Amino acid sequence: MKSGIIGLPGSGKTTIFEALTLNFEETGRRGENRIGTVQVPDSRVDVLSEMYAPHKTTYAQVEYFLPGSSHGGHEKDAGKEQVTWTSVRDCDALIHVTRNFSGYGLDPPAPDEDFRKINQELMLDDFLVAEKRLERLALDQKRGKKIDRVEFSLLQQCVESLENNIPLRKSSELATAPQLKGFAFLSAKPLLILFNNEDDNDQLPALEDVTSEEFCQIIRGKLEHELAQMSAEEAGDFLTEFNISASAKDRVISQSYELLGLISFFTVGEDEVRAWTIKKNTRAVEAAGVIHTDMQKGFIRAEVLSYKDLIAAGTYAAARKKGTVRLEGKTYEVRDGDIVHIRFNV
Repeated sequence: MKSGIIGLPGSGKTTIFEALTLNFEETGRRGENRIGTVQVPDSRVDVLSEMYAPHKTTYAQVEYFLPGSSHGGHEKDAGKEQVTWTSVRDCDALIHVTRNFSGYGLDPPAPDEDFRKINQELMLDDFLVAEKRLERLALDQKRGKKIDRVEFSLLQQCVESLENNIPLRKSSELATAPQLKGFAFLSAKPLLILFNNEDDNDQLPALEDVTSEEFCQIIRGKLEHELAQMSAEEAGDFLTEFNISASAKDRVISQSYELLGLISFFTVGEDEVRAWTIKKNTRAVEAAGVIHTDMQKGFIRAEVLSYKDLIAAGTYAAARKKGTVRLEGKTYEVRDGDIVHIRFNV
């Protein structure tokens, strides 16, 4: 899972990126594109690792991408801005950092206005891409070439939606259409809005036009940045003092998983205990392909045991005796916490 961090200049994107990834850089290098890989905290992996004592323990991972500082609604050079939008197209989701703090020389915070500015940029970029493709399809049709009528119709719907200032993520049909996947439309991506608040403000500001397609969360960027550089003992006291239930990293990862509809399943053994990330409702044969393509090609059965049943039984062998280890076919939808062993032959 890769999330791109976007927002207006001065919103605190770099501060939050570093708080999430613990990837601290000298100020002089902050204009460059940056990417940080973070382990997904999961107590179930800890328990399984202790149970199996494997040679290797692998947690699920997420990536955070921070575009260079050329991006932003205040950028006069449209060429630079276009390059930045291109750089976040391959992200699975977008995290929009919105300033909700005051500071010397800064205008009063206006999170609603800032959100709208970036939202408009995303929609404008998508509109230009869709319109250009429609023009190309119309030209091909005039020349007698056969075109994909479904793609043409979907693109027309995209243009209509964007002309009415409706981002594509608000239409599940358009956001998930296979025919549009290659366009990687920005306003179709799941969106997490992070309100970057003052240190002493833990309130969510009002924001119009936010629906279930956009998740909102508070983050006190400066505070979390300091927290990320502390020892575990110091951080514990800090969390208590400022009434923070979990670090920004844990909260954002959890929200991102929910936003993207992701779950984790596990493979276990003496060699490795590992968490794998898939979307909800993924079939067993497709989950096998996440582990290795050969497993998907030669899939026979999936041996499945839920994490809760394993813990209740105490051991895998005991769970098998209790009958909670099941054999499932290709169409079985893997559930969060399933421990899966793929039987295959190639």
